[in-house]
Amino acid sequence: MKFDHSRPRIAIVCDWLVTIAGSEKVLAEIIGLYPDADLFAVVDFIPESERHVLHGKRATTTFVQRLPRARRSYKGYLPLMPIAVEQLDLSAYDVILSSSHAVAKGVLTGPAQLHVSYVHSPIRYAWDLQHQYLKEASLTRGLKSMLARMTMHYMRIWDSRTASGVDVYIANSRYIGRRIRKVYGRSSTVVYPPVDLDAFTLSTEKEDFYLAASRLVPYKKMVLIVEAFSRMPERKLVVIGDGSDMERILKAAGPNVQVLGYQPFETLRDHMQRAKAFVFAAEEDFGIAPVEAQACGTPVIAFGKGGVLETVLGLHREAPTGVFYDQQTVESILAGVAEFEANAHRFSPQACRRNAERFSIERFRAAYALAIDSAIADWRLEQAT
Repeated sequence: MKFDHSRPRIAIVCDWLVTIAGSEKVLAEIIGLYPDADLFAVVDFIPESERHVLHGKRATTTFVQRLPRARRSYKGYLPLMPIAVEQLDLSAYDVILSSSHAVAKGVLTGPAQLHVSYVHSPIRYAWDLQHQYLKEASLTRGLKSMLARMTMHYMRIWDSRTASGVDVYIANSRYIGRRIRKVYGRSSTVVYPPVDLDAFTLSTEKEDFYLAASRLVPYKKMVLIVEAFSRMPERKLVVIGDGSDMERILKAAGPNVQVLGYQPFETLRDHMQRAKAFVFAAEEDFGIAPVEAQACGTPVIAFGKGGVLETVLGLHREAPTGVFYDQQTVESILAGVAEFEANAHRFSPQACRRNAERFSIERFRAAYALAIDSAIADWRLEQAT
């Protein structure tokens, strides 16, 4: 098939569409930049009430969409997803834009096609976080553990093999750029994800409580935050979120810890605006919640590893927006809170807001479009020779 390079036909590919979270918000902005593109995914179960976020787009899906209980248990079909994503027929397109944290980058493309992949992360549970995943899933021994390890081994082989099918990599942080270099042996351009700064507005009036808000799942380490504050009865913590760790968190919570569970956006924003600091314990590839907190003028107390080192300005900066602690332990969180208290006079809501503005939707759109335009220009030149 001969392509019209002056008006390339574009396909957008993502992993799975189940709910609107961080990667889906990035996808929405990509669709907004290329509204005529067609959308592809392993599965698409986005509720109709949220379809507008994706500009009304409905994805062409794979056979996984039709498997038993796929809507609720799609992740159980992870071993089939490499095969599934390879069955997507993209031969009618000459530019493929993938948004990948699992298998989307592995779509099959030809030598005359351009594939640009925005990588949220190489498959986290298959690479350097495999041992953490197995531990959190209680899969450290036995037959199920062996099967899980074999699956991850297979995923690593496939992920490595398909790395060369991507022409240009875009990383969502310098941290992920280093992982791309380590895992795939490729360089990348960093384009930070978009944060809706208009939704998280500045407030200069702070109250005497700390906030932790996240999905309550093991890798977020919310239990550690609750345990730490339960040992500081003089300091109040509010916890917002729901998930599999809820029972553990309720058991660990002292009288000074208020667990609100899932709350609507307006309640989350209100607490982010009023909190004296936002406490964060996960090792994230980027970590949107600390940026949202700073957009509200609220400083951050965070585990000092991962993307947060790029989104929060530590005490060594002239206008700091947060404090880092060294380990994912109760003792380290206690030390982080103490350090924050000792330096509370150095934080200002205005500085937090200014820092958050580096990650606006407008900046994402401009940086991503520039990266794609550059890739297409190079591709056109290569195709013409």
